[in-house]
Amino acid sequence: MTPDAGKGSARKARRIAWRLPPRWVRRVLFAPLLVAVAFLWLPFAVWGVVIIAGIVAWALPGRLRILRVIFMMGLYLLWDAAALVWMFVLWIASGFGYFMRRPWFQRAHYRLAGTMLGSLFWAARWLLRLEIEVEDHEANLHAHGQPSIVASRHAGPADSFIIVATLINRYHRAPAIVLKDTLQWDPAVDVLLNRLPTRFVTPTRQGKGAVGGAAAIGELAAGLQGDAALLIFPEGGNVTPRRRTRRIAQLRNAGHAELADRAEAMGHVMPPHAGGMLSAMAAAPQAEVIMLAHTGLERLATVGDVWRELPVDKKIVLKSWTADPAEVPAELRAREDWLYGWWEKIDGWIDENQPAAPDSTKASGKPKPQENSALTDSPE
Repeated sequence: MTPDAGKGSARKARRIAWRLPPRWVRRVLFAPLLVAVAFLWLPFAVWGVVIIAGIVAWALPGRLRILRVIFMMGLYLLWDAAALVWMFVLWIASGFGYFMRRPWFQRAHYRLAGTMLGSLFWAARWLLRLEIEVEDHEANLHAHGQPSIVASRHAGPADSFIIVATLINRYHRAPAIVLKDTLQWDPAVDVLLNRLPTRFVTPTRQGKGAVGGAAAIGELAAGLQGDAALLIFPEGGNVTPRRRTRRIAQLRNAGHAELADRAEAMGHVMPPHAGGMLSAMAAAPQAEVIMLAHTGLERLATVGDVWRELPVDKKIVLKSWTADPAEVPAELRAREDWLYGWWEKIDGWIDENQPAAPDSTKASGKPKPQENSALTDSPE
């Protein structure tokens, strides 16, 4: 067997090993097991350690990284289990799932998502010293009976959850989202988002008939109404230097030298995929288009970066703009240029609103991008 064949077999083995189990396995085995671990199996002494770790980490000065990690892990486990129990009650109340798609039960699940995310970020605020601020001069994200397409940059750990929590709790929107299917390994995320307007896509397009990001976005956009907000990330994943370099090279190889030059000039973002955005706008012409930028999670590229930064002590700032419908071109290629123009504006805003960098990074100018993909337009 040749070395290349051996490598191919190894890659195939890894894909098989991590393939997502069937839904019935996740429901019957994973979800009850997590609840049992959180409420029954874990000794009370362990929960005592978690609580003490949280109190000590909050009360005493210094980093105390391990105590913060212990508390956040215990809190997340309890958070996941509580959500599963509550969704089990809703499943029974909905006639064992028969009325689950009715508007009341959909609103109940959005309220649950808002409550759970709000509680998680409440803990993060006082334990990790994480602050979230929204520049809301236009108030364009507020619910006012018209659906929206919200296109956001994608950078930093958990930025997608911060945006979803903001849409639900601050602006009373009902997000519809496209996610990588690997997020279904989390039992609570799996159950909750499979009951809400969500499309899961396979990053490697494995499997016969796998749905791509652009097609999934178009399907969701076609059903937008009321206060729904379709949240998409045109970059396709969190920004990393290697991914950004590869995207620019792909543009050049495809003969798009002008777009590649524009992408190289944008130091904080990656060149956006136009496919998902154009599919959404075509499927939901009645929806207003909102562009969203955020900054504050720069320099958190890896698990090691997060560990070194604990407590993260970050201020995350979100800024949104409403695209003028009169400025949206009709021709597809012109719309791609229009999207690049918005991404250049987002990159400029990020450059002007960078958090104060430590001495080790000031000399290097723009901080390096991050990698922690959660929501995607065109998964890789």
